[in-house]
Amino acid sequence: MEAREIVFDFLGRYDVLGAFWTTVQLALLSAVGSLIWGTLLAAMRVGPVPLMRGFATAYVNIVRNIPLTVIILFSSLGLYQTLRVTLGAGDKVDTANFRLAVLGLIVYTAAFVCEAIRSGINTVPVGQAEAARAIGLSFTQVLRLVVLPQAFRAAVGPLANVLIALTKNTTVAAAIGVGEAALLMKEMVENEAQLLAISAVIAFGFCCLTLPTGLLLGWLGKKVAVRR
Repeated sequence: MEAREIVFDFLGRYDVLGAFWTTVQLALLSAVGSLIWGTLLAAMRVGPVPLMRGFATAYVNIVRNIPLTVIILFSSLGLYQTLRVTLGAGDKVDTANFRLAVLGLIVYTAAFVCEAIRSGINTVPVGQAEAARAIGLSFTQVLRLVVLPQAFRAAVGPLANVLIALTKNTTVAAAIGVGEAALLMKEMVENEAQLLAISAVIAFGFCCLTLPTGLLLGWLGKKVAVRR
């Protein structure tokens, strides 16, 4: 059987597109949550309150050194099975696992988003913040109106790398039974003898997700970069 025929056979017998759609949903929802939580962490890390700085620093250093698999498994075994945290999913196990996987990915990825944004904040000249404070703006206003807009423009490149890594990290959700691409690959390998073809199909799918993302965000980063 030719390679093309094998691929179309897989697409006909397995829901490959559905599995990758679940991967896309995991990546997008986790990316939005990570961006919000990571931005808050970055604000705390550069803020004037020592307690918040200490919390954000400890969070980033601890979470970055915990394997993602441990966090995802804790989300399922610890939160769901032990504490019965379902995030509004009720008795729907698949829905609960999906939402808990998103939560785990947010918790983990936000630490890297925080550092990417903080690196962008460090590119903003200190004099601009001092000038903004001199005209009476509060720390929150300085951050929101002066610092963060420039920081995000400088951090597009690093954030693109974080997003690509997040897309690949969604495969860890298979550990708790979320029906994304990696879980489908496991099922296909168990049922088929064409290991090389299966690996090629899944790898090609991830390349279709990550390569355009990297190219688009790389172009965007150059487009919006702050000229100094």
